[in-house]
Amino acid sequence: MDVFAHSFIGHKPSTLSSSDITRVLSHTDLNQMWQRDLRPLLVSRYPISAAHLEHPGSPRAGWDVKEDTFESHTPYGPMTFNNIIATLNPSAKRRLVLACHYDSKYYPPQWHGREFLGATDSAVPCAMMLELVQALDHELKTLKGSSPNLSLQLLFFDGEEALFQWTSTDSLYGSRHLAKKMENAAHPPGATDTNEMHGITKICTESGAHGYNCTVARADGVVWDVYADIQQALRTEPAPAQCPENRAYVPTDLFVLLDLIGGPSPRFGNQFPNTAWWLTRIQNIECRLHHMGQLKDHPNDITLLLARCAHPPSHPHPFPSMWHTFDDNEQNLDRSTIENLKKILQVFVLEYLNMKPQSLNPQNTH
Repeated sequence: MDVFAHSFIGHKPSTLSSSDITRVLSHTDLNQMWQRDLRPLLVSRYPISAAHLEHPGSPRAGWDVKEDTFESHTPYGPMTFNNIIATLNPSAKRRLVLACHYDSKYYPPQWHGREFLGATDSAVPCAMMLELVQALDHELKTLKGSSPNLSLQLLFFDGEEALFQWTSTDSLYGSRHLAKKMENAAHPPGATDTNEMHGITKICTESGAHGYNCTVARADGVVWDVYADIQQALRTEPAPAQCPENRAYVPTDLFVLLDLIGGPSPRFGNQFPNTAWWLTRIQNIECRLHHMGQLKDHPNDITLLLARCAHPPSHPHPFPSMWHTFDDNEQNLDRSTIENLKKILQVFVLEYLNMKPQSLNPQNTH
């Protein structure tokens, strides 16, 4: 077991008091997020389109922002893609990763001039991530200044959508490329036996026939085991040299993929035991915010946004009804749902990083 495994197993998130939660949520503003971060993304963003070349916004000053630009063959010939990687503290050994994809699905022009905007898929998740770092800017700057071994990283993947038909080669262009690049990059800088993939991996486990056996908590209502986007990308890559034969690395701290968020009445259920504890923790945050009156238009029964284990979702893939249709637009977004999930995510991140508003003392990040 390596240093990353020991750090992960020993990590205990904090629990904010009601007064702490009230203070931190006073810094978040849905209307501001809507105008500043979301509206600019509500355009067609398929590769090579004019809007796609502009990329989503960036976090405030102090973040290390890198662009991972590459060319890949597609059914329409070679195309240029660009992942965006924003890391609060690049020298930190461990990372809590929030990820989304900023490209939108491509539809040929014969659709009578209609454009697919991909509001839930995934303009809203991108905007939520940008708003999070705005709202928690002071806390995150303090975290970075304390030089902890745990940092926050944002990944904005390009080329998630298939350009013609979903296959292993026509999809996940950005995650496939970035996984390979991270595996070839030493981490921490100067290291000879660990790479950037170790920063989001923890221990070796039996892998079966899939090569990598990873578990990722998805915030689109599904917790995938091997089948998450980044895992599918990793399957085509050789196992790290440090990994014993017939073993595979599992993600460390957390890799949280935000996708298909913004439709009304979402349900998030536990699909895999590996991430059950973290889902339970998010459920706990939701309950706390509900009882504090911080959630808008929130149901009073136990069928909450994050469905209890006793009330699993009726469908294993609860995608929004407007998924991959031209109705995935601003008019069909549910503002209350977005505001509630935004608040839950911000509290989860702050507690995971062991940061407290006002006092701002990192406790368990080393």
